[in-house]
Amino acid sequence: MKKLLNTLYITTPDRYLSLDGENVVISADRQEIARVPLHNLERIMAFGCSGASPALMGKCVSESRELVFMSRSGRFLARAEGEVNGNVLLRRTQYRTADDPEKSLTIARNIIAAKLYNSRWTLERTMRDHSMRIDLSLFTEKSQYLQNAIQTAVSAPDADTLRGIEGEAASVYFSVFDDMILQQKEDFRFTVRSRRPPLDRVNAMLSFAYSLCTGMCTAALEAVGLDPYVGFLHTDRPGRRSLALDLVEEFRALMCDRFVLTLINKRTIAPEHFDLREDGAVLLNDDGRRVFITAWQNRKDDELRHPFLDEKVQWGMLPYAQALLLARYLRGDLDAYPPFLWK
Repeated sequence: MKKLLNTLYITTPDRYLSLDGENVVISADRQEIARVPLHNLERIMAFGCSGASPALMGKCVSESRELVFMSRSGRFLARAEGEVNGNVLLRRTQYRTADDPEKSLTIARNIIAAKLYNSRWTLERTMRDHSMRIDLSLFTEKSQYLQNAIQTAVSAPDADTLRGIEGEAASVYFSVFDDMILQQKEDFRFTVRSRRPPLDRVNAMLSFAYSLCTGMCTAALEAVGLDPYVGFLHTDRPGRRSLALDLVEEFRALMCDRFVLTLINKRTIAPEHFDLREDGAVLLNDDGRRVFITAWQNRKDDELRHPFLDEKVQWGMLPYAQALLLARYLRGDLDAYPPFLWK
């Protein structure tokens, strides 16, 4: 299994990145403010960065270290990318599979079934740990709906039907998301999922987490030789990392939603970590991104036993593990793609 290396996050805007020997140099107004050895980094993510030197970009590309540029709010902008990794035969198989509706549907069913399974597990975990603080009958009803939706998803006759099942199940799941917020209720309320822009603090964190997770999935797919832009559930669109978005579906509830709930319920995040814009948008500020990312990194280092591989892996390696299993399936080494089902 690949080793999980460090990710360098540049959360303060208007920083410039350059290379000095084997070090990443971070500057502001032409003054050096920090430097970090490059050899133990696998990824650099810069939020609102003013730029990066060609030398640093070339070094990252030549050593297969990811350099990603994000907006201040966490929206993906661009990434430095070098020579394509992997076996051309694997990618050709991926493309042929994506062009075959039946083969694509087989993979997509498993991915959505896993998403619904993990969403249901999130509700069940809340029922187990906080039965006295929630409407248990309501959660039981929603959990049963998701269980039924899983059975429907695995037999969906086509992709459009599958997307409809997933959309309805997501609405049911998010209908009790606010009930899982047990602390700071006055400042952290969830009514409906809002994306561009997020309209409350909870949505701001969900969007940020999904963006970070999508970046991890993109890197994982490329590491095993797959094309992150050609998916089986999400349709092709210029600039959209469709396969990465497919893979993210398995991790939304576990890696992102539960993480956001934990930040709120443990009071790790606070109202002052957000900026409220005149247009109604709510975004994490510089301090908020630092708090969020520090906790995110700590979470990535935690270990769990992978239910299919039956070995301990770090949370941060889960996208890589699933990308590897998907590549093995496409090569014909596995009879079916085994999605991540948290137990």
